[in-house]
Amino acid sequence: MRVTPRKKYLLTPGPTPVPEEILLTQAEPIIHHRTPEFKKIFTEVSEGLKYVFQTKNPVLVFSSSGTGAMESAVANLKQDGIKFLSVMGGKFGERWTEICKAFGADCEVLEVKWGQSPDTKDIETKLSGDKAIKVILTTLCETSTGSVYDVKAIAKIAKKYDALVVVDAISGLLADEFRMDDWGIDIAIAGSQKGLMLPPGLSFISLSGRAWEYVDKSKPQAYYFNLKKAMSSGEKYDTPWTPAVSLVIGLRKALELIKEEKIENVWKRHNFLAATCRQAIEGLGLKLFAQNPSSAVTSVMMPDSIDSAEFVKFIRNEFGISIAGGQGALKGKIFRIAHLGYMNIFDLLVGIAAIEFALHNFGYKFSLGKGILKLEEEFLKEYKKEI
Repeated sequence: MRVTPRKKYLLTPGPTPVPEEILLTQAEPIIHHRTPEFKKIFTEVSEGLKYVFQTKNPVLVFSSSGTGAMESAVANLKQDGIKFLSVMGGKFGERWTEICKAFGADCEVLEVKWGQSPDTKDIETKLSGDKAIKVILTTLCETSTGSVYDVKAIAKIAKKYDALVVVDAISGLLADEFRMDDWGIDIAIAGSQKGLMLPPGLSFISLSGRAWEYVDKSKPQAYYFNLKKAMSSGEKYDTPWTPAVSLVIGLRKALELIKEEKIENVWKRHNFLAATCRQAIEGLGLKLFAQNPSSAVTSVMMPDSIDSAEFVKFIRNEFGISIAGGQGALKGKIFRIAHLGYMNIFDLLVGIAAIEFALHNFGYKFSLGKGILKLEEEFLKEYKKEI
């Protein structure tokens, strides 16, 4: 007999759970993408994405993971005499650097200790010391470490040196506050399988007027990810290539749900879940890894006696609950639990319970139920304010 039913829970920082009403829209019969019916849907989606990005600029859609839009940014900005600055404090900062290398772009690297956020003084030192740096590549949430970066401050520094700021907001969008236009972000990138509550398969990119000036001067080293072609179609609420039709239809429903909740409330919900999760983790005597944690995911240092890869595997195999382990240099050393997208306090109760069961199994000494109790206490404080 199994006391745990075969029910799966997704508490990873991507993919994230998909609401039933979104899944049901994707189960409808497929429609052709070159029809008035689909164009109406795509028009609604294109306008809705502006709300999510907090921009008046067009948001272009590619059928790819978020990495496709990252590659597009580099491929379309690369020019002779222009140097990129990659802010590298985790696996996704490394990805920016690797994409630059793949395209033969001149790239300077700002090393940031994993678990920390970049110091804007270090960025300014790089910019003031090398006038060729004209594009800063950074992240909103460095998913591998759970750290959030102050992209607003980075953009402010960049403007002093006439540099563009490109932000990978793939996991941070909708979890951490992000205002593209108000903050002066030049290029913002996102993906479907995070805060937007969709399956993987769509990426998004939005460019400021300044960024388009750079693109217009460049010779894009891309065909599918050519931003000029994408924009030419996007202005007519269309795509140059066959889009992921069912995902776009699901996205329309996701955007409806986000607008109904209102983006400020979405940010507040993520912030509350993140703070509550971290208090529960600390209640178990565990230490947080990120010094400036994101509201998308909580990263936790594993006791030296436990391998986090085995810990994560145990929770998945025994309880059907997926959390994430460490990446790169952090493999075996941390685990990560998300509170991103279609998640609420009851999802966190499931996750914290599983973490407690696993800690007990691996011989870690603590008071069973302490994390759950802390989670419930913090939830009740907030709940009583609402009633």
